[in-house]
Order: sequence, then C-alpha cells, then structure tokens
Amino acid sequence: MMSHAEYIPGPASGADIRKNDGEKWTLILVRNLRHSPEKIWQALTDPIHLRQWAPFDVDGSLDAVGKTVKLTWVGAPAPIETRVTKVDPPEVLEYGDIRWELEASDGGTRLTLWINIDRRFISWGAAGWHVAFDVLDRLLSGTPIGRLAAGNIAMLAGWQRLTTEYAKQFGVEAPKWTPR
Repeated sequence: MMSHAEYIPGPASGADIRKNDGEKWTLILVRNLRHSPEKIWQALTDPIHLRQWAPFDVDGSLDAVGKTVKLTWVGAPAPIETRVTKVDPPEVLEYGDIRWELEASDGGTRLTLWINIDRRFISWGAAGWHVAFDVLDRLLSGTPIGRLAAGNIAMLAGWQRLTTEYAKQFGVEAPKWTPR
C-alpha cells in the first residue's frame, strides 16, 4: 500500500463551475477511470466502499430512491440527513446536493460529479474531490492509499499547489487555512 506521504496529486484538471443562487455554486468534476461502471457504482453506493475513499461516511446504502441516510463529512461535528432522490444503476445517482453520472468509455468509465458548494470553498472542494478520485482509482485498482480527507489532506505535498491551481482556473481566491 502506498503511503499518504508518497502520494502527490497531479495538476488541476477536469473541473468547471456554474453559478446558482446566492453564494452557492455547482462544482462539476469529470474523471476517466479504468474501471467498469458497475465497479464504480458499488464504490459510490456501498457504505463500506465509501469509507475507504470518499470524504464522508454514510450509515446505509445509497442504492434505492427514497432511502434516508445520515451522511457525515470527515471532520464535521454532526451528520446530515440525506435522502436518495435518483437511482439509475449504473448511470445516475443523486442524494442531497450531490449527483453522480457514469458513462462507459474506452474500456472504463467517465465519472462526473455535480455538487453544490459555497463559492468561498470551491477550490478546496475541487482539490478535495480531485484527491478522492485518485484514492478511488487506486482502491479499485488494488493499490489502495487510504482515505484522504479533512485535516490529513491538507498535509499532502502538493495540496496548496492544487487548491491554488483550481482557484486560478475558477477566478476565485483560494481559502486561507493552516492545518493544526
């Protein structure tokens, strides 16, 4: 298993933003992964898989419309009740402010994430999901590096560079934060 210290994220890529109402924006991230839509679908819906790569935990499967789960972002003080609103395996999954689209592509999957986020934190969000996609890809390839989220992600070599690259790409200021 590769250690967190050995992992360095690549350059900012595959991201776009769209303005919603107020301070909320939609962050859109696209990544081509070398795995089947079915394999990725399981990683998106199964709480055990999510715990290994996603920046949140859920207390139940995200596999059926109408299910309510408690979603807890790593480092957040309390869970958020989230309702699954769309399930079309293995193509579309929606819950809360998150939408996943999966499209078979060149022997793998084109994975698209749509997530609503406060504009002030959009470069962090893009960088965080960028890293989460890398962790997911390595997990599904059988070379896991372990989940990187909240405080431990900011300790990564390349984290500040990545958030700065996304901020520049989006025309926003990168948030200031010093890890404890």
